[in-house]
Amino acid sequence: MDKSLLQQQVLERLAEDLLQVEQAARVAHETATHEENIAENKYDTLGLEASYLATGQARRAEAIREAIAEWRQFRPRPYDAERGIQLGALVCLVDADDKQQLLFLGPDGGSMKLVNDTQPVQVISGEAPLGRALLGKCDGDEVTIQIASTRQHFEVLWVQ
Repeated sequence: MDKSLLQQQVLERLAEDLLQVEQAARVAHETATHEENIAENKYDTLGLEASYLATGQARRAEAIREAIAEWRQFRPRPYDAERGIQLGALVCLVDADDKQQLLFLGPDGGSMKLVNDTQPVQVISGEAPLGRALLGKCDGDEVTIQIASTRQHFEVLWVQ
């Protein structure tokens, strides 16, 4: 599987997300500053609420811009068994029910599910609980993570 193609898909999805968030921020800003939304009393909070929403959308847009910059600079390296799983690794895991899943470890901000050659690939960061647990592991290693009260066990089938 081509990691550079996966990286390109992440960048395309982030660009789409950025367009949507910027549009939402514009709408919220226009609502917040529209003359009909000037507060007439202390209970009239539509303009204030829209300004909070616009601020949140602007922050989200900035986070996506930062993620795009990180993903553009990211250069996935070939797997090195001496170092184990690192950012840029494509990992196949199997759980206790023999269900396999493909993971692509990348920089922050790119958590999403992609489809490559009809195969689903989950993109996660090295900061995600499963991403942290995988760092340094090799083929055949077992990984256990605790999510709330649920303990999940996986085996690393292969790494690229």
